[in-house]
Amino acid sequence: MKRAEIQKPGQRLFGLSMPLRAAVIPPLSAARWLLVLIAAAGVYFFHGFLFPVLAALVIAFASWPLYRRLLVAVGGNRTVGATLAILFILTFLVVPIALAGTYAINELREWVTWAIETNRNGAVTPHWIATMPVVGEWLNEQWTGYLGHPGGIGELIQLISGSNIGNIYRGALAAGGSAFGLLLTLLFMMIALFFAYRDGEAFAAQVDRLGERILPARWERISRVVPATISSTVTGMTVIAIGEGLVLGIAYWLAGVPSPVTLGALTGIMALIPGGAPLSFTLVSIYLAASGKMFAGVALFIWGAVELFIVDKTLRPKLVGGPIKLPFLPTFFGLIGGVKTMGFLGLFIGPVLMALLVAIWREWLREVELMDDMAAGSAAELEVGPQVEVLPKPGAAKKASA
Repeated sequence: MKRAEIQKPGQRLFGLSMPLRAAVIPPLSAARWLLVLIAAAGVYFFHGFLFPVLAALVIAFASWPLYRRLLVAVGGNRTVGATLAILFILTFLVVPIALAGTYAINELREWVTWAIETNRNGAVTPHWIATMPVVGEWLNEQWTGYLGHPGGIGELIQLISGSNIGNIYRGALAAGGSAFGLLLTLLFMMIALFFAYRDGEAFAAQVDRLGERILPARWERISRVVPATISSTVTGMTVIAIGEGLVLGIAYWLAGVPSPVTLGALTGIMALIPGGAPLSFTLVSIYLAASGKMFAGVALFIWGAVELFIVDKTLRPKLVGGPIKLPFLPTFFGLIGGVKTMGFLGLFIGPVLMALLVAIWREWLREVELMDDMAAGSAAELEVGPQVEVLPKPGAAKKASA
């Protein structure tokens, strides 16, 4: 067995270590590409957490002024402040949901009681359904055939469930999985929101440092667009939705609509979506007119149209938009595209993206205007030419003095 040779300091296992005179890829470019690849891998592996994180950021941006006051009240302790803020938000979410659930259960109990009585004795077609234009006769025939005799609802349920039992089973499993996924999303959102409250300012300072290196002349203006737009959009849309729900709910009650509280809450939720509030009170007005309350239906429609016109022309432009006053078309595209892509959260993310696009567009226009002004100034200097100062001759000055 041969004795292993001892390596000299300048040797390696696979040969001598010769210093490279020039790198194949410059270190700065390699670091940038490596950062891009790591970011892309992070987005790929953690895209499932994107929704709760974005939701947490939206809530944090919208409630940050209130959170600063809470920090002052707790003496600047960020952990205690973040914990109290999470508890307040949970209370704000849980209490209305519990009240709405209780009311919905009472409403559902009335519907179940009606269904049991209808299945036991049968039910006559309501007058407003039978007298509807065009489709009233057909609906009356269908109602009489399925619900007009005792046991009709049971036969209908058996008919539907017998041929679609597999679809119903899969739908129930999907609903259970969706409910579990919603609970997990809510849990992750609360965890992300806690750290956004506790470490948000430090992380924002780090992002500002990087942004100043990337866009040194424009970062401060662009970076302020996101929080201000999110805060104004969330606050404005929430205030408008609550106001429209209350006002139209009272109008429903005055018009004699059944379940005005439920319909008012649904109208407030629909008011978050473009065109949702007009669709809601229009359908209720059609129901009132079809049920024989023509005056109440017309009055409700006129009241809703006037209220919506006042809100859209006075309150919405002042409350929604932030520092970037978006025109109607970008706002509409941001809302519709956000809802189509990200669901309910897209109501707030879509306008922010459109605000960023408009801010970048205005920065480019400002830069073009500055370059045009500089070019115009240079052209004017070239046309005038250099100013040559003519000095008087020494002899002429002496003659003038004499």
